[in-house]
Amino acid sequence: MLVDVVGVALKRPYTFVVMALLMLVLGPLAALRTPTDIFPEIRIPVIAVAWAYTGYHQTKWRVVSLPCTNGS
Repeated sequence: MLVDVVGVALKRPYTFVVMALLMLVLGPLAALRTPTDIFPEIRIPVIAVAWAYTGYHQTKWRVVSLPCTNGS
């Protein structure tokens, strides 16, 4: 298969030059036109811990949320 590609490239060099120029022009053009999101939707895992202090009224709760890390 690779030998066939080399054979065609040797028989028709202008075809491969034009293909290379098209890739040089259309590659950056496609990269610039690709939509990007400034604030992508990221689902960060969170652990929430809730506890009540003894002696406090039942409405006095404290909730702490910490982001989870993978240990790195």
